[in-house]
Amino acid sequence: MLIDVREDGERAAGMPAGAIGVPMGEVLDRIDAIAPDHSAPILLSCAHGQRSLHVAMALQGIGYEKLASVEGGFVRWAAEGLPVARGAFDAEAAERYSRHLLLPEVGAPGQQRLLQSRVALIGAGGLGSPVGLYLAAAGVGTLTLIDDDVVEKSNLQRQVLHTDARVGTPKTESARVALNALNPGVRVETITQRLRAANVESIIRDHDVVIDGADNFPTRYLLDAACRRLRIPLVYGAVHRFTGQVSVFDARREGSPCYRCLFPEPPAAADAPNCAEAGVLGVLPGIIGLLQANEAIKLLLGIGQPLVGRLLCFDALAATFRELRLPRDPRCPGCGANAQFRGYADIEQACSAH
Repeated sequence: MLIDVREDGERAAGMPAGAIGVPMGEVLDRIDAIAPDHSAPILLSCAHGQRSLHVAMALQGIGYEKLASVEGGFVRWAAEGLPVARGAFDAEAAERYSRHLLLPEVGAPGQQRLLQSRVALIGAGGLGSPVGLYLAAAGVGTLTLIDDDVVEKSNLQRQVLHTDARVGTPKTESARVALNALNPGVRVETITQRLRAANVESIIRDHDVVIDGADNFPTRYLLDAACRRLRIPLVYGAVHRFTGQVSVFDARREGSPCYRCLFPEPPAAADAPNCAEAGVLGVLPGIIGLLQANEAIKLLLGIGQPLVGRLLCFDALAATFRELRLPRDPRCPGCGANAQFRGYADIEQACSAH
């Protein structure tokens, strides 16, 4: 009997043919079921032969008589061309995602879940740049980029997906080039048009998570309404000058607020200038975007505590975070008890007229 005592994620790339995979920390608990005969010969293997030697000594201490540790472990086994059973990932994927595979909270099942996920990213600019880069690096299977803008020189101070050579290129295409260069295994779908009432549902439908990287209120209200109706988690992020905020609105969770619990009605355009009008510290969208990417990965994997019912605020000048409680508003015009859906509306005129 050959037992591979590496962690599940380590075995994802393969293990000795015919071996039984049992993580080192579980061997003593499971050995009686695996090998009830204490006199049967048992070989133990790990990556290099050190962990398996410790396990052999531990099994000897509880009465197992014929134990051996494979010197050099699986590394030597594979190098010498001995039979290998293929794991859940090929060698390239196992190497690329090796640090995820080592995490018990992710491991091979979690990485497989990421590879099968679909995320819609609204905006390929300041927030979309770090979100896109880290979700692609993490192995999210399909990223849908929605943006109708082109790369401008002024974008390059903070929109790190783009380069000087791609000024004038549609942002979706520039982002696709950068993301595929980082991880060719990720499918990047591009939609080079503005999100509007007529297309919002058809664009975000069939995604597991939607990420708000927009820089305007009309798009955010549309996203909020569509994600509520389609019951897709929405990861919200916004930046202004030196401050930013992040939250998660998840209609699948009882008691989750929506975007309109935070901003019941659109503000006047003069009260909510965008980056082009008010300016923004270049590094700030990177910080907020990374927090959004973190929330998206947690949602996709079903781990940790998402920012549902909480608004995380960051002050770049003070280098401080502050968390505010964001309960569901029973009178919210979007998700409150008396809220009524009257169809999607493009509200650019409303924002400018308030």
